[in-house]
Amino acid sequence: MKVSLTVNGDRHELDVPENTLLVEIIRERLGLTGTHIGCDTSQCGACTVHMNGRTVKSCSLLAGQIDGAEITTIEGIGTPEDLHPMQAAFRECHALQCGFCTPGMIMRAIELVEQTPELDNKAVREGLEGNICRCTGYHNIVEAVLHAARVPQSARAE
Repeated sequence: MKVSLTVNGDRHELDVPENTLLVEIIRERLGLTGTHIGCDTSQCGACTVHMNGRTVKSCSLLAGQIDGAEITTIEGIGTPEDLHPMQAAFRECHALQCGFCTPGMIMRAIELVEQTPELDNKAVREGLEGNICRCTGYHNIVEAVLHAARVPQSARAE
């Protein structure tokens, strides 16, 4: 099937089998390997990206569900020279260990901060429930999200 989508601002027209997952398109067809495949069952959140401004688990979406979508991956939110405030907060708060969960955590955390006006420790932990850190680095992840939430709204825009 033919699929049109915009990924990190670049338009793509792809011919893919109907059962192709968004995560496969991102990683294998577009070469954006920051989005990770963790469990293949949408349980761990390592594959989290933004689709049309909302977080989704890209291992659970088929090609037919993404036609016309606008996708933002971890590669689309900042650069090594100009980190997104959430990326900077993760760095400053040492909110990563092995780094495998980090892209999905950051993508989910961005939406969490944007959608939740009053964040506290409990709200962050509940908001990140669908993202698993196997290294158990949750304390610093929560601190990073709260740190990024204190950044002025104008500095947080994607």
